[in-house]
Amino acid sequence: MTTPDGVTTSAAFPIPARMTAWVLDGPGELRRTEKPVPVPGRAEVLLRIDAVAICPSDIDNIWYGWPAIVDGGPPFHKAWTPGHEYMGTVVALGPAVDEFSIGDRVAVEIHAGCGQCRRCRAGLYTACLNYGNRAKGHRANGFTTDGGFCEYQVNHVNTMAKLSDDISDELGTLVVTAGTAMYALTEIGGLVAGESLVVIGEGPIGLFVAAVGKALGASPVVVTGLSPQRLAIAAGLGADHVIDVRDVDGRGADAVAAVKAIVGPHGADYVVECSGAPIAIGQAISMASRGGRVCLAAFPAEATNVDVGRLVRDNIALFGIRGEGKRAVHRACALMRDGKFDARPLLTHTFALDDLPTALLYAKEKRDGAIKVVIKPHGVAAGRIAAE
Repeated sequence: MTTPDGVTTSAAFPIPARMTAWVLDGPGELRRTEKPVPVPGRAEVLLRIDAVAICPSDIDNIWYGWPAIVDGGPPFHKAWTPGHEYMGTVVALGPAVDEFSIGDRVAVEIHAGCGQCRRCRAGLYTACLNYGNRAKGHRANGFTTDGGFCEYQVNHVNTMAKLSDDISDELGTLVVTAGTAMYALTEIGGLVAGESLVVIGEGPIGLFVAAVGKALGASPVVVTGLSPQRLAIAAGLGADHVIDVRDVDGRGADAVAAVKAIVGPHGADYVVECSGAPIAIGQAISMASRGGRVCLAAFPAEATNVDVGRLVRDNIALFGIRGEGKRAVHRACALMRDGKFDARPLLTHTFALDDLPTALLYAKEKRDGAIKVVIKPHGVAAGRIAAE
């Protein structure tokens, strides 16, 4: 059925006029409300959000504002809905959309660049030169525009990857994180099979960098971190070696030595820093070999000292990364579909949409060993449910 505004819908997926949504008031203050269900425009679809995971960036956005930028400033008191790691079912098609069909299950990327600046035209839409400018067509759902802590959301067709039926809703929320790892390793870092890979930090992005790196042939894969539980998961995802940095001194010198004892005295071919800890950035540079590469995949909370001299002397490339450009999400989705790694151990808790404030505290405080906490807006009983 086509509506007067050119939107195609189906009786099999009735769409309400209004939906439950959470909006951000002051720092850490979420409010449950109702919003109109958005209408897809040109090159857009409407998704029924079936699952949305909580990312550490959501915690930063909700409690501290940055890195979210809404209408040119902090996201507070703007009726803005956070949340960006979601998947869902296509329930309506914008005018002339035929890239997807109603009923398709999809995972979503965060960023839809403007499509017209030179960065977007090169596939670097996470570095869109019109970032945050909705008039130019840029969207970053859950960062600059409304996100997924609600029941329905519109997405550009360029931001979606179809999910096979053997990928659960919960796993579907992790595809974007896996895509970020893929982007860091392949497009940004140029990882080649057989190269050594060190991952600093055992949060979700670090665990996925290890898993995707192993699937791409990195050898050896080394993960450093603080949590025995998460380091054990890293080993299960394919890490050849894990290092508990609590076993080394607070200055980190022994952590560097421990890594070099594994990869060789020259250091690693590629180091991906995923913790955001100030000390870890210096460690990453010290762990890299001459001619090696270092990628910074976390948002440091404070300024850090960097040994630029060593970068220059030893021809080490230093990259920053934000998000999941060049369709990396599609390739990561293929790895998950083909069973190259099993991400289910990262799924620890599931909550109903009404219980979002409690779910956020589980994620923020790592209660009960929480790693990835998932919200199910439809069909989940209230209360915490352990993820399977």
